[in-house]
Amino acid sequence: MDTESIIRILKEGLLLVLLLSIGPMMASLVTGLVVSVLQAVTQVQEQTLSYVPKLIAVFATLAVLGGWMLALIVQFTQVVFENIGLVR
Repeated sequence: MDTESIIRILKEGLLLVLLLSIGPMMASLVTGLVVSVLQAVTQVQEQTLSYVPKLIAVFATLAVLGGWMLALIVQFTQVVFENIGLVR
């Protein structure tokens, strides 16, 4: 395995991590924004109020997108194993 192959695999792995993290991060961002607006409107300034809704939103996103995420991870792992010669 040459250096170019290793760099390509690392690049694809980093892009996969970025792609897989977009869903939960966007859910957390939108939930935090909604909770912040509600806090500003109602003048409730509790620091821990946004934690639980964000947690629920991230878990719900992972439950919905989990199968797709797992399929991408398995596909990437199979490609890597094939490239390094562990599986034929």
